[in-house]
Amino acid sequence: MTDAAKITPSLTPERPTGQAMLRGARGRCPACGEGRMFSSYLKVADACPHCHEDLHHQRADDGPAYLTILIVSHLGAPLLLASFIAWRPSAMTMILSFGLGAIVLSLAMLPVIKGAMVGLQWARRMHGFGRA
Repeated sequence: MTDAAKITPSLTPERPTGQAMLRGARGRCPACGEGRMFSSYLKVADACPHCHEDLHHQRADDGPAYLTILIVSHLGAPLLLASFIAWRPSAMTMILSFGLGAIVLSLAMLPVIKGAMVGLQWARRMHGFGRA
């Protein structure tokens, strides 16, 4: 890469991290907030259909899954203990209700967290998002 192709941080405008993460969490392009980020449930589109910002640089990998597990388990554990102390349901009732709840909550949160993570990467110019 030549010196002319490199972008110095002092010459590039700051990208709003919070706004990009919120746009990503809503499933929208972190650059314009209009185009859809995902082409399917968790597949990030190669480019925004509205502003044509390249999104194929994203490298979310396992991060969204780890964060989803962390959040769901931290929400579920106190609720599990509180409901057991309050109502003393059977083991099968607990397994079914909390198992189903964990699955539904995980499936709902996973695209939100992945979108926010892609928005963070875009705002911080990580993994090729800062290239001209």
